[in-house]
Amino acid sequence: MGVEAQATNERVAGRTWTVRLDPVGRGRADVRVSCSRPACAAQVLSSAAVGRTAAVEHLKAHLRAGPAPRPTAYCACRAEECHTHIRPAGPRERPAPWRCGGAIVLAVVTDREGRWWRVMECCARCAAAHPTAKVVATATATATATATAPAPDRQATGDAHRGDGTAPAPAASRAPSAAAPATPLSSIGPHFSHRAPEAAVPQQAPASRTAPAPRTAPASRTARQARPARQRGRRGRIAQRFVPHELRPIALRDELTELGELFRAYQQREEPDLAVLADLHARKAKAFFAWAEATGETALRLDAQRAEQAAATVRRQHLHRIGQAPDGEGPVVARLLTASAQWDHARAVLAQVADHAPLPGPDARLLVVMLTLRTAQSGVGNLVGQDLKGLPLREPEQLVGQLVESGWLNIAGTVDELIASRPECPTRITVPSLTPDDSDPGPFTFGKKLRPRLSGWAQRVVGDKKLRKAKTEAEVRLLALALATGIDADGKLGVQGRGIELEALASWCAVDPGELPELVDRLTTADWLAEAVVTDTLLTGRLTERVLPLTCPLPR
Repeated sequence: MGVEAQATNERVAGRTWTVRLDPVGRGRADVRVSCSRPACAAQVLSSAAVGRTAAVEHLKAHLRAGPAPRPTAYCACRAEECHTHIRPAGPRERPAPWRCGGAIVLAVVTDREGRWWRVMECCARCAAAHPTAKVVATATATATATATAPAPDRQATGDAHRGDGTAPAPAASRAPSAAAPATPLSSIGPHFSHRAPEAAVPQQAPASRTAPAPRTAPASRTARQARPARQRGRRGRIAQRFVPHELRPIALRDELTELGELFRAYQQREEPDLAVLADLHARKAKAFFAWAEATGETALRLDAQRAEQAAATVRRQHLHRIGQAPDGEGPVVARLLTASAQWDHARAVLAQVADHAPLPGPDARLLVVMLTLRTAQSGVGNLVGQDLKGLPLREPEQLVGQLVESGWLNIAGTVDELIASRPECPTRITVPSLTPDDSDPGPFTFGKKLRPRLSGWAQRVVGDKKLRKAKTEAEVRLLALALATGIDADGKLGVQGRGIELEALASWCAVDPGELPELVDRLTTADWLAEAVVTDTLLTGRLTERVLPLTCPLPR
């Protein structure tokens, strides 16, 4: 009988598994979702957002279907000798063994970037030691765990050597209770919160913590011990970290607690205020530097540096939004495309069209530019007749027919139906050379959200009001696109204002170099160009302030 009891009370290693979100390849938008459990096959999904949603749902399905945490298990992280179980007790003290304690729980630990989710079966104290851990279920006292309890002499010996350092509980407190049966995780469901769900918590306290209070204890002391911890002292939380109540100086502890509350209040705002957010990040950086000095933790110093960088970035965004230069001197240009990466993608689209234009002539070149931007992400898009009629094309029906005959374009229906289609019933078009597959991800690397921005930018340039009023042809609009992507930060043509080669401009506009001076004059008349000078090889000058919001400056 003693051998059977000993076998029953042997503690088993806690379960653990991980769900990961990894990129499929460099420069690709699709991601791979994998699970460390052997029965789960990896999935490849179209984007990080879709993959993250699928990973969380996969994890929740495991939690719903899996069994509840086992009271006889010991911490999964202890089995792997994590840093928690061997960490020092203080910054200047030698390492001390970690003492596990509390009920066995299932905790979900994740990284801040949302790239992996790990489920651990561990004690409540180890779960609390992880800054990002969320408890989803707690083990309850069962009849199985107590029916084979050892004899009193073995029990006294075992309790004297418990790892949590608590006093042995009376036998009556460890008896199974019919009023508090074990609740399986499948009936509870995943609860991603800082504590276990109420349905999983037994009505009686765990055996390891049940110790009768001395009869001679004063009533005031008993009442003070019965109060919740949050009533004895406010415990703040900021950036997924708990502020220790014993942190000194007290002013630093209060500052960190207040900052956490201010950040959470900012997240509830209906409208963002970048000036307020920049001040919060600056205060957080200063407070975290002081926290790192007080505790000697390198991670806190790194968080402080990240907060400092975030404050500078948000403040710069605020100045740009209000039209003020970062140094506070004069206005800045509020461009339609706001980032240098977006400007590079716009130039990449124009270069792709120049190298792979299926038909000659400026009209065909302009139409191919607009269709490429409409289908750049997946090779598929929608088109209506007004999209073609709004372009300065001499024979749009003939051009579309030639693109279809060449195999560069596929349309659902006939060309006449495309020209007559309206916004409520658009025509679906496909460009096979831009359609990605397993072997070829396509010529462009930007995402779904950037494609309509690039298309809208090109539409704004080509459909500029003064260019439309002057009834400029396709070659003039193509020259406007080329100049919009070929200026420096000050609006001068070429790198550092040195000008743009005429041969490159003529090749892009699909015209002879001798026709460029007339096109330049028409752009000057339309208030697009200023101080333009055409030499034998170069075009110099600058774009007017009116069109600077439509420009994409070259890198310095």
